[in-house]
Amino acid sequence: MTGKDQPAETLPRAVPLPRTWDARAARWLVTPLVPTRVTPNHLTTLRLLIGLAGAFYLARGDFLHANIGAFLIVLSNFVDHTDGELARISGKTSRIGHFYDLAADAATTILLFLGMGYGLGVVAASGATAAEWRVPPAVLGGIAGVAVAVIFFLRMRIEEMAGKAGTQQAFVGGFETEDVLYLLPLVTLTGIASPFVVAASIGAPLFAAYVVLDYWRVTRRAAGKETRQVWISR
Repeated sequence: MTGKDQPAETLPRAVPLPRTWDARAARWLVTPLVPTRVTPNHLTTLRLLIGLAGAFYLARGDFLHANIGAFLIVLSNFVDHTDGELARISGKTSRIGHFYDLAADAATTILLFLGMGYGLGVVAASGATAAEWRVPPAVLGGIAGVAVAVIFFLRMRIEEMAGKAGTQQAFVGGFETEDVLYLLPLVTLTGIASPFVVAASIGAPLFAAYVVLDYWRVTRRAAGKETRQVWISR
């Protein structure tokens, strides 16, 4: 949500508070950065690097590294809010920065599932549990990752056609759907990464199918508006 940034303002803009708790905390943290040379793109890059490190540690598979990876993913998920908040209160926005942010989100989430699946495969190969997996966990993680890639791409296209309102997430008590990632350490600490990856390999494709239908509806609606405008202009 960031960009090739315009000259920094010395005071933050008066914009409405975000509705989620983590975004509000992110705004409080980045407010002192408004008059500095730090740009939203810098924060997007930081989020991406933390997410890549988290996926790397998850791919190691053992208990310690998996938990380090999970906590890094949580940190990356929080830092994801800082670039957008800095962009909003500083006015440093651009289309390129927005797509960079979306790409960083997609890469982190895809690699999260790939890393978890690969890590489970490493653990299974080093023990006696490999036979318990009818489908290699790395493949299951890959299925979830590909589905997430489809979801991110189509949501980006929907946003282009219908605006941000077309991709607004469910909201309850100051939390959005994506905030479920804050629970990832509970998955690794309690040792339920295996059912989590299995569930993701089923749930992510199902949700991707729903997004495909949503994209089809938005496309038809946009085509209908264009047709009406053509007839009106005649």
